[in-house]
Amino acid sequence: MRIGIDLGSRKAKFALMRGGEILRLADLDTIAFYKKYGRIVDDELSLDLEGSGIFSADELREAQITVTGYGRNSINLHGARVISEIKAHVAGARTQTGLADFTLLDMGGQDTKVAQVVAGRLTDFVMNDKCAASSGRYLENMAAVLEVSLDELSSHCDEPVALDATCGIFGESELIGQILRGYPVARLCAGVNLTLVKRVMPMLKRFPSDTLVITGGVALNGAMITLLRAQCGMEIIIPKHPQHNGAIGCASNG
Repeated sequence: MRIGIDLGSRKAKFALMRGGEILRLADLDTIAFYKKYGRIVDDELSLDLEGSGIFSADELREAQITVTGYGRNSINLHGARVISEIKAHVAGARTQTGLADFTLLDMGGQDTKVAQVVAGRLTDFVMNDKCAASSGRYLENMAAVLEVSLDELSSHCDEPVALDATCGIFGESELIGQILRGYPVARLCAGVNLTLVKRVMPMLKRFPSDTLVITGGVALNGAMITLLRAQCGMEIIIPKHPQHNGAIGCASNG
């Protein structure tokens, strides 16, 4: 039995697996999780996983724990093996899809990763963690400006209004300007979704393949997927659990 933990910028994700079978998935807001169940002891992160109610004492005693997380620095979780984010996400995508050759696009809360996988092995990757403009945080900010839910934002892809700012902060100002020009909310939502496609396409062009696997919370944005499918020229596959992909990769990684 294995436990995988992905301590993301927005959500902490958890997976319990036995062999290739997923027994349980869970997630909590990262900051709230740290505040309630985390502390630093002797320069190591200590998490009260039993107290959180996600895993039982028996499961924690029996399982091997592997963790990954957001940021450049490894998370030094007491008693756990640590692997890189890219390794976790590639392993999760392979486990969920059964594919050995694909390009991986992982769009998380504050960064975007694109990796090339050939014969089951990671051959190269590129990561955008300098700006949140192609991430879930950007979508949250734009939804707030438009005063719509993320579900509403993610449902529009027709007649997108042009939004060209490459920075998330400047993007907000540009969006406000387009609101003042009287464009309908549906077209503005479509424009926001198209900006994500514009920002990830240069990364995808570095690693062409027949199949694109998309993971992370942004994979649930149906409108963005529709717009991306029209431009990328690859078959798009979204695993059953895109948000928990990193945790699944940790739990499935030998």
